[in-house]
Amino acid sequence: MCGRFTFIDIDEIRERFRAEPIDLKPNYNVAPTQEVAVIHIHGQLAMFRWGLIPFWAKDPSIGNKLINARAETVDEKPSFKHSLQRKRCLVVADGFYEWKKEGTKNDHTV
Repeated sequence: MCGRFTFIDIDEIRERFRAEPIDLKPNYNVAPTQEVAVIHIHGQLAMFRWGLIPFWAKDPSIGNKLINARAETVDEKPSFKHSLQRKRCLVVADGFYEWKKEGTKNDHTV
């Protein structure tokens, strides 16, 4: 599962999705809770916050933890089931990666 992704080639993305211009800047390290470009149900490009807040959640901070779902079980898990059926969007990205920890706690490499 990816914990980070990139959004670099803005012109290609606008052309491919025939999207109306919005204020987009390249981002080589998109992290959970950041604003990300998505194509939503009406085919428009918009900025959404990365993280899922289920309709039943009492605390919105749960969205900080719900950033990924396994394809094999996404339709079974209560956190994702409703949104999978009714609230989909396409997250616009052109690369993804996971941090790899090596050595000390502060020594991160990609």
